[in-house]
Amino acid sequence: MAILPRGYRQLLIPLAIVAIFLLIGTAYSNSNEIVGKVNEIKDQGFSSSVKIAGIPMRTKKKGSNAIKRENATFITLARNEELEGLLSSINEVESRFNKDYHYDWVFLNDMEFTMEFRKRVSLAVSGKAKFGRIPEEQWGYPSFIDQSRAADARQYLKSIIYGDSESYRFMCRFESGFFYKQPLMDEYKYYWRVEPDVKFPCDIVEDPFKVMREKKRLYGFTLALYEIPYVVEGLWDATKEFIEKYPQYINNHNAMRFVTANKDDGYNLCHFWSNFEIADLDFFRSEAYEAYFQHLDEAGGFFYNRWGDAPVHTLAVSLLMDREQLHWFKNIGYYHPPFQNCPAEPEVRRELNCDCPNIPGAVSDDWFNFAYEANSCISQYMIAIGKDS
Repeated sequence: MAILPRGYRQLLIPLAIVAIFLLIGTAYSNSNEIVGKVNEIKDQGFSSSVKIAGIPMRTKKKGSNAIKRENATFITLARNEELEGLLSSINEVESRFNKDYHYDWVFLNDMEFTMEFRKRVSLAVSGKAKFGRIPEEQWGYPSFIDQSRAADARQYLKSIIYGDSESYRFMCRFESGFFYKQPLMDEYKYYWRVEPDVKFPCDIVEDPFKVMREKKRLYGFTLALYEIPYVVEGLWDATKEFIEKYPQYINNHNAMRFVTANKDDGYNLCHFWSNFEIADLDFFRSEAYEAYFQHLDEAGGFFYNRWGDAPVHTLAVSLLMDREQLHWFKNIGYYHPPFQNCPAEPEVRRELNCDCPNIPGAVSDDWFNFAYEANSCISQYMIAIGKDS
């Protein structure tokens, strides 16, 4: 093998570096082109099979048989390393519901999504896939937080799930006060939150977004349970302060009985599990909700304790909206370990082709519905609204 002169060998090093950067740039550009092409094809509604990057996909042709969609999107906060779990959730949603509707899907991350993530997710969803990066100021400490005190709080709560996690607190604050402010969400009225590694064990034959619009609902859920007492210390005190400071925002026909018998009795810890929620974005965009979030944010409990977005959303919807605007999607099968919602009536489970896994110790031998377990808050919800939702 011929040996290059020393001068030529030295020239090869910078040339090789340039070539590597060109390849990376080309790959990234191709990734964006692929995502754009996938969305373009979905937007045009081709009915024939097509191939993107050698991967076949099929989209539904627009026409007389097309199903009318609401102004809505799915939304997911996910990390790049959660790709496989997310693809599993997408498959659940698409096979049980969205294959017939092709709703868009917004994906958010505090880091840039990888090329692989963008390509595989874009091909998995039947609607348009949209990717956004969360601004740094929305995923970190606000200027008024004492970070030393926050570190002490994490150490104190380290024995509780996510008690010592800094990123979990960033996430809870973001999901409480910023997800609905993302530019990618501006065009939509409704959202459906989906997380990685969840299952939908039943067919969803009625469009939940349509249900929300036709029944004038603002917030929908499947699971309601009790929160861990230690993680919400101070939350009810801050909420009472808000009630006293802003009485004009409290709905006179609210669902306060879901969260307390009387505001002076304290918070009963009931909350809607927000990893599944279908809601009207205009509620979160409202002056009342923004005032509530700002009040809680300034109290510091997201960092000095471990306030979650679930109890924050729950207290907000229970106090600020009419109780008639809440909706329990009791026939949407949903499984987020270790809890599950499954239709109670056997004939409904058969009609919806349910495959709800049984969990040892459940109230039935062949299916499981957390709503009927002792630590469910559904009975409290039914009392609060005064009737079946």
